[in-house]
Amino acid sequence: MYFTGIIIAVSTFLIIGFFHPIVIKTEYHTGTRLWWLFLLIGILCLAVALFIENEVISALIGVIGASSLWSIGELFSQKKRVQKGWFPMNPKRKDEYELIDKNETLCPVHHGRSIYAIEE
Repeated sequence: MYFTGIIIAVSTFLIIGFFHPIVIKTEYHTGTRLWWLFLLIGILCLAVALFIENEVISALIGVIGASSLWSIGELFSQKKRVQKGWFPMNPKRKDEYELIDKNETLCPVHHGRSIYAIEE
């Protein structure tokens, strides 16, 4: 039997789960200022994954890189979640948040408007 697929699947699940609180804590403490750090880590991990011969380790480093890149968008979405009141706002940084329309969606495709908002 080969466990490579199962190892990669479970590890990917855990890596993604690990990045979720990192995004929340980063936005709470520093806002979106550190997005470039996620970019740097993501590019670095993807580049390193190209040179690792072991398939499982290479795949996991690649997943870390992709998760880091995905976290950039999640960091900005987390800011909107905080503005909507879905997550706690850091009281030391409350001046960094602007008022947000409750009908605004996190989806950039709909240009900041909820697909459920009534058009008038």
